[in-house]
Amino acid sequence: MRSDLGPLKRSEHSTPSILGIVTARGGSKAIPRKNLALLANKPLLAWTVEVAFESASLDRLVISTDDPEIAEVGKKLGAEMPFPRPAALATDSSTSMDVILHAIRWFADNENYRPDYVLLLQPTSPLRTATDIRESIKLALAKHADSVVSVCETHQHPLWMKRVNEEGRLVDLYPQLSAPTRRQDLSPVFALNGAIYLALRTFLLSERTFISDRTYAYVMPENRSLDVDTPWDLYLANLILNDRERRETV
Repeated sequence: MRSDLGPLKRSEHSTPSILGIVTARGGSKAIPRKNLALLANKPLLAWTVEVAFESASLDRLVISTDDPEIAEVGKKLGAEMPFPRPAALATDSSTSMDVILHAIRWFADNENYRPDYVLLLQPTSPLRTATDIRESIKLALAKHADSVVSVCETHQHPLWMKRVNEEGRLVDLYPQLSAPTRRQDLSPVFALNGAIYLALRTFLLSERTFISDRTYAYVMPENRSLDVDTPWDLYLANLILNDRERRETV
């Protein structure tokens, strides 16, 4: 956990103001109390907060939560907790965008703080690194992007996917398209991996989305793209992070 609880210090090369928001509600179904679940001897939440500080790229790092225990852990890690998340934004049907817009408007109304960019960091991506954060910001600035979203190449190509019809037979997902018979003849396809969502504050307020025709992809490798959603995901992340910790101490 972060020992110095002073303000975030940005890298001298970072010019825009960037607000980092970690979304961490108390409820979860597949993994009870998921954001506080131990992962390589730390709460899941800690892996995201610590790399955000390590990136030295953010003006402020805030945790949006409805849960007092998560709030207390977040404060010990050094994150800000300027407001509790409203209960209406902490249900199973609440969206991350609703939570982000609430935070943006709270800061504008209460502190007159209007950052250039907003970075959503979900605790369920504990394998992202500080470099991933820095490089995604560099990409956004270089491309003058509305947004940058992290992706990972998927090995389950949609042209080879099937569905089961009402009779139980296996049929092509896209029967109108012909698929190559060799993998090397397929064009790469990418899926959102949930690790990085970065966008202009003004774009989020006007469009209520992270995706536009000026969204750029920050491509991450598979070994940093695990999204923790099930107990199996948590088990795999624990193996990976314990192994990483052992390698770093050798």
